[in-house]
Amino acid sequence: MSTSTAGQYAWPAHLDVGAVRFARPTARYDAVLAFYRDDLGLPVLAAWRDHAGYDGVVFGLPGTPVHMEITQHGQPPHIPERHPENQLVLYLRGPEAVEAAVRRLTERGHTSVPAANPYWPERGAVLFPDPDGWLVVLAPWVFGEEDPPVTNGPGG
Repeated sequence: MSTSTAGQYAWPAHLDVGAVRFARPTARYDAVLAFYRDDLGLPVLAAWRDHAGYDGVVFGLPGTPVHMEITQHGQPPHIPERHPENQLVLYLRGPEAVEAAVRRLTERGHTSVPAANPYWPERGAVLFPDPDGWLVVLAPWVFGEEDPPVTNGPGG
């Protein structure tokens, strides 16, 4: 079975979506904000404090058509249990792009972690936990544009 996805999928005509946002909670708002904004370098599209008891931030992934919202609510704030499949996968344009992102995160004090699923290291991806323990996967190919590489692990 081929894993190529380039040009295979069309968006349904009845679902005229102009943008997509997914949201998840945090109990470490300031640390998560710093990780995604400062350490990973995602652009902030919007942010607020204490709007009806919610703190929140919206990051562009990339730009504005796709974004991730992080919210904090409650006293004390609560987040779901950590799980290795809670992931934000960033498909980067090749191994050099992954190396640059890994270097930036490492220089800012973050350490990569092993993947629970061997799919990621077999394809050269590197995983970093955010302050909540949710994983950011840095994959060295663009899903939908090219087939994923098969390597012996990070770096080929």
